Amino acid sequence: MRQLAKMGALALALAMPASLVLAQATGHAAPAAATAAAGAPAGVKSANIFEVKPDAADQSGYANQTNAERGKVQPGNNAPMWRQVGGGSTGYSSLPVTQAPEAGNLIQPFVQYPGSRLTNAGEAWREVRNNWILPYGGSLLLIAILALAIFYKTKGPLGGHSADTGRKIERFTPFERAAHWANAGAFVALGVSGVVMGFGKFFILPVIGGTLFGWLTYALKNLHNFVGPLFAVSLTIVVITFIKDNIANKADFVWLSRAGGMLGDHEVPSHRFNAGEKGMFWWGVLIPGLVVVGSGLVLDKLVPGFGALRGEMQVAHMVHAVAAIWMLAVLTGHIYMGTIGVKGAYGAMKTGYVDEGWAKEHHELWYDDIKAGKIPAQRSDNPVPSSTGPATAARPASA
Repeated sequence: MRQLAKMGALALALAMPASLVLAQATGHAAPAAATAAAGAPAGVKSANIFEVKPDAADQSGYANQTNAERGKVQPGNNAPMWRQVGGGSTGYSSLPVTQAPEAGNLIQPFVQYPGSRLTNAGEAWREVRNNWILPYGGSLLLIAILALAIFYKTKGPLGGHSADTGRKIERFTPFERAAHWANAGAFVALGVSGVVMGFGKFFILPVIGGTLFGWLTYALKNLHNFVGPLFAVSLTIVVITFIKDNIANKADFVWLSRAGGMLGDHEVPSHRFNAGEKGMFWWGVLIPGLVVVGSGLVLDKLVPGFGALRGEMQVAHMVHAVAAIWMLAVLTGHIYMGTIGVKGAYGAMKTGYVDEGWAKEHHELWYDDIKAGKIPAQRSDNPVPSSTGPATAARPASA
């Protein structure tokens, strides 16, 4: 123990300034300079990088210096090289272009996307996503939900004929309902996963923490990628199945001029689908659906010859996000009308049948065509359901 104490004292003495050691040995106070030095912090002193000399920025031609010239003034500062890298220059890479077309390019060239400043493409994409798509897209979804909530609060469920007649009309065949539900299921899976990946960090991450949120988004990302092609196939079937009944006619213009009767006490007569439903089909399903599917297949790298470059993926993502948010906002209204917004609408897609009273109230022209024998009341071999007793399919007035 004594030996250890001696060694510790020796190390302390070596670490102390010479003036302090001398003062302790003689018993006299150390000079003031030595005392001040003893109070100063040990180690390398910090410095303001803007005050380090020589400052190359003060030299003429600073911005145009080559690496060799810069190396004489600021050794190790390869700013000219990094300016070339930041400008999108492509260097050498041993990887084949067919497998890695951008392997020699670290930073993309400068572009200016709508809503971004002129900067490298990666930063421009980030600015569009964070400054436009997420805040305004999220606001659109919230406005749509709030508007539906206010409408439900003020108007309540629409419709409600006095009593069922017991005579059923087949509104949707089993094939039509299967196509609809397959497409609806895929859309809900894509919508939920997309919202979580895009907006989840604002309202889910603070609640469940980074670890769980990371696993959640990882799982939903894979779900999103695999459900996408299913949505594309089911959307194609839905469009082919229902497009013939979604062509505009004279009755649709009357319906639109009166806002469908939503502000009055009686619905405006319409055929199998009214103008609002047709508008939803074209502008909420078909057109944005094609954009979402096309851009989504690019993001899944399922489009040959497209999507290998970062710029192509960034453009595809921006287009995909905008179209998807628009679909979510429009189809939120469709989901509302098909569930709690219109009495009996959900049962029509669940069972395939509606009562004569419902058909006359909501789609009177379609009901008239069925009564006149122009459209069969029963279009499949699906059994007619009944909740109040024996029911029969509606027959033409001449029967």
